Amino acid sequence: MKLLPLVRGRGPLSPASRAGIGAALVLLALVSAVELADGREPNYVGLIAAAPFLAAVFAGWRVVLLIGVLATLVALGFNLAAPEPTLQSGVNVAGVTLATAIAAVVASLRERQAERIAELARLATVAQQAVLRPIGPQVGGLAVAGRYVSATAAADIGGDLYEALDTPYGVRIIVGDVRGKGLDAVRLASIVLGSYRHVAYERADLRAVVADLDRAVARSVGDEDFVTAVLLEERGGTLSIVNCGHPAPLLLRRGATIPLEPPATAPPLGFMPVVQTRVERLEPGDRLLLFTDGLGEARRDGEFFPTADRAWGLLGHGRVDDGLASLETALVEWVRGRLDDDIALVLMEYTGANGAAERPAPSWEFNTAAPDPR
Repeated sequence: MKLLPLVRGRGPLSPASRAGIGAALVLLALVSAVELADGREPNYVGLIAAAPFLAAVFAGWRVVLLIGVLATLVALGFNLAAPEPTLQSGVNVAGVTLATAIAAVVASLRERQAERIAELARLATVAQQAVLRPIGPQVGGLAVAGRYVSATAAADIGGDLYEALDTPYGVRIIVGDVRGKGLDAVRLASIVLGSYRHVAYERADLRAVVADLDRAVARSVGDEDFVTAVLLEERGGTLSIVNCGHPAPLLLRRGATIPLEPPATAPPLGFMPVVQTRVERLEPGDRLLLFTDGLGEARRDGEFFPTADRAWGLLGHGRVDDGLASLETALVEWVRGRLDDDIALVLMEYTGANGAAERPAPSWEFNTAAPDPR
């Protein structure tokens, strides 16, 4: 189309602009065909005024102006071809011109709003990336991968969190979910992760880590805000898990999927959880999936995604990051692209004993017992 280079401006036309041009041209062609079939009297020329408005729904103001000029020329041509000019003919041409001006203003406002939303989305993505640092592919003796699946295409932002650290006490991983969404949730997630990245290196007991995180959350939220979390520690093949109101991790072993439920339930962070530690002995090749409740609540036609049934088939082969990619693809297909909640995923594989078991606790460690909740 020879007209396209005139409206490209700073770059190629977007698919939306092309759609706007196409829809407007189709309308002009239909009105012209009806007008020609009806005779020389311009009875339907006024309908041409809809063309720039139709373009304004999809395209930018430059495209709208071009379509408006074309529509005005078409209207003027039909009026000049009429047996005798009438006042109505002049009104029709003026109406198309006015419609073009109004549509261009509307398109300009829509473009500015779209640019603002795009900028907010970019800022949200930067904020999310600042909170959730990349993890893996190897942390201590574990192959680890993390993935954040956003429920909205507008921005990858929410309160789901994860981190994996190689500490003097072994590899420690946290996966959590802040109540709520948006920037407030990101702020609280950053507080939890900031505290965790500090105390994970200082506390020998996961229960003490939980107590420190609970105090950090309690200082930063209201009475009804909280953070569910699961923390694990791998040291020389021994896996320790504490759970604060969070979905139980799934252990993938020799084709089986085993939920690692806590010995006793505990409330989320912010509600003074008193946790009990579950201890497992890992075997080389074992994989562990940690996730937030967006995975368990993903459903289609009222049927929940069968995570446990499909976990081994999706996650039991290839690299851990390949496994998470397969899980995300299957999940998106299951919900037909419409997730209700963000999801944080961490998949780890135990590749064998490592030196972490032999490392002594640092001499500066102190107060390793879980603090008195009073």
